[in-house]
Amino acid sequence: MDLNLFNNKNDEEKKILKDVLEDSIATEESLMREYLITAERIHDDGELKERLENFAEGNAKRTKQLIDELNDIKE
Repeated sequence: MDLNLFNNKNDEEKKILKDVLEDSIATEESLMREYLITAERIHDDGELKERLENFAEGNAKRTKQLIDELNDIKE
């Protein structure tokens, strides 16, 4: 997504958007760690372990997308 639409926004609105994206990144990273740690502790349910690993992978992808959006705003 091209964030050129924010070029006309004032600095305060950009700061708010950056803060939201940074908070979202932190949340996604925290969830990813929790899913991976939990998956590592599971030894008797391969299906659950795989689902948790898939959740973590989804968090990693969302984190990457959020970082890309944040970088677009900073440019």
